[in-house]
Amino acid sequence: MESIKAQRIPYSQIRVVFDRARELEKQGKHIIHLEIGRPDFNTPDHIVEAAIKALKEGKHHYCPNAGIPELRRAIVEKIGDEYKLEYSPDSEVIVTNGVIEGVYLAINALLNPGDQILIPDPAWLNYQHITLSNYVDPVPYALFGENGFQPDLDDIEKRITPRTRAILLLSPSNPTGSVIHPSLVEKIAAIAEKNDLLILSDEIYRKIIYLPAKHLSSATLPGMRERTLILDGFSKFYSMTGWRMGYVLGPEKLVNPMLRYHQYVITSVNTFAQWGAIEALKGDQSPSVNMVEEFKRRGDYISSAVNQIPGFRCVKPEGAFYIFPNIQETGMDGFQMSYMLLEDAGVATVAGECFGKYGAGHIRISYSNSMDNLKKAVTNIRAVMAE
Repeated sequence: MESIKAQRIPYSQIRVVFDRARELEKQGKHIIHLEIGRPDFNTPDHIVEAAIKALKEGKHHYCPNAGIPELRRAIVEKIGDEYKLEYSPDSEVIVTNGVIEGVYLAINALLNPGDQILIPDPAWLNYQHITLSNYVDPVPYALFGENGFQPDLDDIEKRITPRTRAILLLSPSNPTGSVIHPSLVEKIAAIAEKNDLLILSDEIYRKIIYLPAKHLSSATLPGMRERTLILDGFSKFYSMTGWRMGYVLGPEKLVNPMLRYHQYVITSVNTFAQWGAIEALKGDQSPSVNMVEEFKRRGDYISSAVNQIPGFRCVKPEGAFYIFPNIQETGMDGFQMSYMLLEDAGVATVAGECFGKYGAGHIRISYSNSMDNLKKAVTNIRAVMAE
């Protein structure tokens, strides 16, 4: 018998699509996977070798709950160099099981049942379901393609109530590929300060960004370090999705209660993998930089090509590796389109409805696949739409 909390959580529709694609592949059908949000590059060799070396040296036992001191220092140094902020490696950083655990810890440790948190819509579906499962109310603020999926300040302010405790920022965005303009980050920070709100800043894609777009963390703004949690990790820029390596940075008053949850839920993150993460931060960055350049090339191609398909309207991505085309002119909703493309075109995508109310009438396409496969996918989609 499942709990009431469990009943509030649906299965991930992304995984539903993925599983159906696997079934079709077992039947002999070729599927182009554009549904999974992971880089299609292997983890750089020097990172892998660092983890192997740690294993061989016996660095595979329990470690401190918050992570090995060497990695916590490396994270603090990296953020210090890039953001000009100081954090204590002893009390203001937790190494987490991906960014998803950081979100889970923040919701559980810092918000109470009945509290509200503002979340972007459309956005990564985990935010809504983690909050709901903990009886915290997710309040969506709308992002529309007509204005480049940028937050509307008036919309945010009118959704704040006496129960609002936090606002979540995701930039660059999954699923839209948009980057919040720095001027808007500044204004949202002012709203948060005025209303005494925490900011959960999901920055996992912050280094996958395409000029002239520019990332700004709210933590770097005057007075905002004390009310901002930085949620980041290694999965995307270093292509370490299966390593499950993330981290949380914030003031001790916020991080300490999260650590108490962390020690009972996870104990600690995989020890030898943390030595690989140190190498990721301190070692050669060129493989990751080259990967971002390739993503830029693919994003330019796929957004332009999809815009030429009748009924599709697409905003050019500014970061991450997603486009979020509007398909309403086809007369289909996102589920119908995603199903048709999978079954008839052999292209796996995700319905925009999976990412929130305002994602309706869109599909998410992840261009973390080879250029050849992207071109084949566009050809297949055009053929199916022509029919």
